[in-house]
Amino acid sequence: MTTPDLETMHGLAPVIDALPGEPVPYYLAAGEGLRFETGGLLWTVIARTADTGGLFDAAFVLGPRGAEIPFHSLAGHQRSFYVVDGSAQFWLPGESRILVPGDSVHVPPGTPVACRMLSHLTKLLQYSAPGGALDELTEAANVERHIYSAGGAVTGEVPPGATPHDLPLAAASDAWDDTLPSGTEGYFLRARTGDRRGWPDAVNSFLTRGRNTGGRYFAVNTLASPQPYIIRHFHQRHTENFLCLSGRIWLWVNGEEILLTGGDFLHAPPGTVHSFAVTAHNTQLLGLLTSDIFEPFFDVTGVPTDDHVHTEGLIDPSVVMGGMRANPDLDVVVTGGPPERVRATGI
Repeated sequence: MTTPDLETMHGLAPVIDALPGEPVPYYLAAGEGLRFETGGLLWTVIARTADTGGLFDAAFVLGPRGAEIPFHSLAGHQRSFYVVDGSAQFWLPGESRILVPGDSVHVPPGTPVACRMLSHLTKLLQYSAPGGALDELTEAANVERHIYSAGGAVTGEVPPGATPHDLPLAAASDAWDDTLPSGTEGYFLRARTGDRRGWPDAVNSFLTRGRNTGGRYFAVNTLASPQPYIIRHFHQRHTENFLCLSGRIWLWVNGEEILLTGGDFLHAPPGTVHSFAVTAHNTQLLGLLTSDIFEPFFDVTGVPTDDHVHTEGLIDPSVVMGGMRANPDLDVVVTGGPPERVRATGI
């Protein structure tokens, strides 16, 4: 497998609703990807090692109340689990939390983790780096359906390739986990907490930083009001992934306009010229960026805040460009001004 050079990447139209098998731009509508059923859970793989150049893999896990994944670990992979819908109880050794949409848990290599779905149609996102955590899963026969089997057996299976652990299940604590640790320990994090940086009519909340993932990736949740396209740009040294959690986000990708609504995913490897615009109030976007070299961008272009939501009109838009001019080594190559909206301009 050869990764296209940056100039070649500029001209590649994104692959639509299919995993490309090479690290090029691609888009998956909610529910699309490769799907596998095990233990009563439907796994929808949205990124494999072949699609990301080995950097990471990712999957949605959809299940009914009572479905569970017993204690297990992966020796070589940092993982983050994000609750998209429903509710789930998660365990780390000696502790447990009940998590709802927006909450997350972050698991270093070798650390055991377990979970149980507490409501029907609970949906989790698993993101892991480097790639390979899902390799054995994707060797199984995939299924065509987009929902787990109605009335199917819920057996509680350790994911393929993982090491099982016989650990006690601690009682759930209602502790309010709202800070990021200083290192790579396992931790829980509540929605809209962590380190927060204000942007014009938006606020970015770090779910995890490079110091928590061994530099493999970082993740940031952006809550934003409607705003136009930003400048067109690309990155030379990192991959950016966009997951729309709610609302509407227009992405301009190598000249193509793509609309993201809840559950839609877009993968932009180095060299992908892109821009985005928010067109619905209180839109939420989960950014997953590999490696962590782009993390300082959010610090220098934002304003530290203790608020959990943005105040419309509070922050001067020049803060973002001022931060970029003062910090030229942010792995941002500007290729032009904001693109013009040409699709569905009335929304």
